Amino acid sequence: MDATRNEALEAWMSEHGHSSNSLAKAANLALERLTGRPGRYDGRTVRDWRSGRVRWPNEAARRALADVTGLPAVDLGFVPRVQSSPTAASSQEDSMHRRTLVAGSISALMAAAAPATGAVRSVGMSDVERLQSKFASVIASDHRHGGQLSIEQRAVTLADEALNLQNSGNATQRVRSNLYATAASFRSSAMWAAIDGRRYHEATGHMREAQTLAELSGDQAIKFRIWSHAGTLYRHMGRPADALAANDVARHLYITRRDPLFASLGIARQMAIQGVAQDRRGLRRTFDQAQEAMGRAEPGVYRPVWLLAFYDEAELHSLALSAHLAVGDWPTAEYHAHRCLAALRPYMLRSRAITTSRLAHAQLAQGHADTATTTAMSVPVDAATQHPRVSRMLQEFGAALRATAPSSDSTRNWTEHTATWRASA
Repeated sequence: MDATRNEALEAWMSEHGHSSNSLAKAANLALERLTGRPGRYDGRTVRDWRSGRVRWPNEAARRALADVTGLPAVDLGFVPRVQSSPTAASSQEDSMHRRTLVAGSISALMAAAAPATGAVRSVGMSDVERLQSKFASVIASDHRHGGQLSIEQRAVTLADEALNLQNSGNATQRVRSNLYATAASFRSSAMWAAIDGRRYHEATGHMREAQTLAELSGDQAIKFRIWSHAGTLYRHMGRPADALAANDVARHLYITRRDPLFASLGIARQMAIQGVAQDRRGLRRTFDQAQEAMGRAEPGVYRPVWLLAFYDEAELHSLALSAHLAVGDWPTAEYHAHRCLAALRPYMLRSRAITTSRLAHAQLAQGHADTATTTAMSVPVDAATQHPRVSRMLQEFGAALRATAPSSDSTRNWTEHTATWRASA
């Protein structure tokens, strides 16, 4: 007997815009969320399902498809291999009836939560993609300005918009997972803006919200971003033990074994934490490990926009600069500062201001007051006066300059320079 095509699965794929390859990819990601290991389905696997050559996939495939579609296998047109007795058939019918009742209860709750605007709309991947395009603009604003309350507030508003879509209509599990991941992305950007602006209490609140949303999404990349940011938050708060524990959560996620670029970032941020912990001996080895992992990262592989927008050789040297400043290794800190500045992409204005300020500190600590002052004076006025981290670093630079060379030309030049900031404010 020839295999009968699975028309129910084909209809679902057509309705939701899936090709055989895209459904295979979605099933692989779903299986990774469920088990921690990626699936190995491909377009041929899905074509076997569609053609009826495989009428009842194995349990792992059925679970993955249920996660993607929100439907049990029988509703997708698959047929169990054996119904050994009327009792078994009756049991299956009872199970299907229970699923129908549960699904109906969930639908009723969603309908009650949705706005009363008549017909219930369908929420799809186009809604997710529209929000994700706004996420790219938040990332761009952070790299230009950084630390601003307006960036934090906009990210929170967009996170709420993603969550509101959850209650605005019907959606597949795939869409809902993506909405949670998008909301988590925005919350993690709000968290980063608060960290960058030294608003640590607010950052902690965003962190907790983001962690919950990331768990609901099952997205490994956004989990990594949030736990890695948590490590940075605790590092800036002077809590290296907590910072290392949070960063270790990020470093042990499966995605770091799948993609060396994630592994490299986790190692690089561990290096910065080692600096705060005064672990001077391990810094060079950690830098080499991060650089080696970065070298193994394959180009052209899909990676989230937030990672591609900032993590590169320049950021690796920036984290090394932070670590060596923390342990008082001024010459090595200066070396990494110059390497970072040489590799920075043009739009990384915030990072350039931070690195330049750190370079000035490293030069002053080596007794080069004139050079350090010239470096510090090259920081743009808007970053020097509006970015909280940069402002604080330059205030500390001025205090150190006055303490080491109170009557020098450098100190007078610096005092006059900062007076123009106050006049223009």
